[in-house]
Amino acid sequence: MSSMRFAILLAAAASVVSAADLKWWPLPDANFEVNGLPAYKENGGLLIRLPLTLKDKVRPAVWSLSQSPSGGRIRFRTDSAKLGIRLEYPGAPNMANMHAFGQTGVDAYVDGVYISTAVADKDSGKAKVNEKIYFDFSSKPRAMRDIVLYLPLYKGVKVLGIGLEENAKFAAAKPFALPGPVVFYGTSITQGGCASRSGMSYQAILGRKLNIDFVNLGFSGNGLGEPEMAAAVAAIPASAYVLDFAQNNKTLDSVEKAYAPFLDVVRAKNPNTPIIAITPIYTARESSMDASAAEFEQMRAHIRAVVAKRIGAGDKNLQIVEGTDLLGPSQGDGLVDGSHPNDLGFQWMADGLTLRFKKVFNLL
Repeated sequence: MSSMRFAILLAAAASVVSAADLKWWPLPDANFEVNGLPAYKENGGLLIRLPLTLKDKVRPAVWSLSQSPSGGRIRFRTDSAKLGIRLEYPGAPNMANMHAFGQTGVDAYVDGVYISTAVADKDSGKAKVNEKIYFDFSSKPRAMRDIVLYLPLYKGVKVLGIGLEENAKFAAAKPFALPGPVVFYGTSITQGGCASRSGMSYQAILGRKLNIDFVNLGFSGNGLGEPEMAAAVAAIPASAYVLDFAQNNKTLDSVEKAYAPFLDVVRAKNPNTPIIAITPIYTARESSMDASAAEFEQMRAHIRAVVAKRIGAGDKNLQIVEGTDLLGPSQGDGLVDGSHPNDLGFQWMADGLTLRFKKVFNLL
């Protein structure tokens, strides 16, 4: 059967499943593992990216962006032939450079394969329950399947229920290849702008390629590297830290004031953990060779100098990745608006980081 015909049949099957066919499990529930949100339990099951204890310690814009659970995933194994989800959003999609799927979507992957996306519609808000039936595999042999639900990149959400068959069996999600997550700190690019859906951020792609957990602390327009965020990043036990926040600093002076101190805080708290510093990827603004082009290259040069100085002083677990090696001047088709990667751009970034990660984590 062709993949297109299978997709059509799958969509038709899903459309005839009703909520009454399913038992609805609310979150939190011991059957469902939530990854990518380190303070999930501490926060009482809220799907947000920072601990509640930081609400009055970080800038309001950062706190607001942290309500979008980018990088959060719900993982479990089940033999249920049917899967649905009930969601509540604080409002409707409202972004210009990301459509509703990219901003609000909850992607479902089954055994590592993308199936479908639940998405907020124009009427979404606190008074509306958004319901989605992802699949009906009743015609297939009963089997345990790995389920991963990727939470929205740019919109808060409440998961009111996960719908499965009444007699569904559960098992723990398969273990990751590393003992802790890789923690990414950065900008809107880190947060996932402008992927077409939540499973297509470069961290999500890397996670599937290498079977690694990750935490996404990208804050659109607000990855400034302030001390409060350095402390928040450093406090998360991790297999590695990835820093990619230069672009949100509007001037070289701002980067110079923030970058080395941020790195100092993370290293002091985690003396032996790998740290990967990524310089800014290519932006179409640089093609004009205006003042911003020179500033970006100066930022890259400063990051190189900071990293080189530390390595020269004996830091053996620090290395640099050139952003333009991940997405460079010849890869403009990987950008949406001149600055943010599309799915192609994120795929290129993930591909470019794969071998480096394999070497760092001895996954070869």
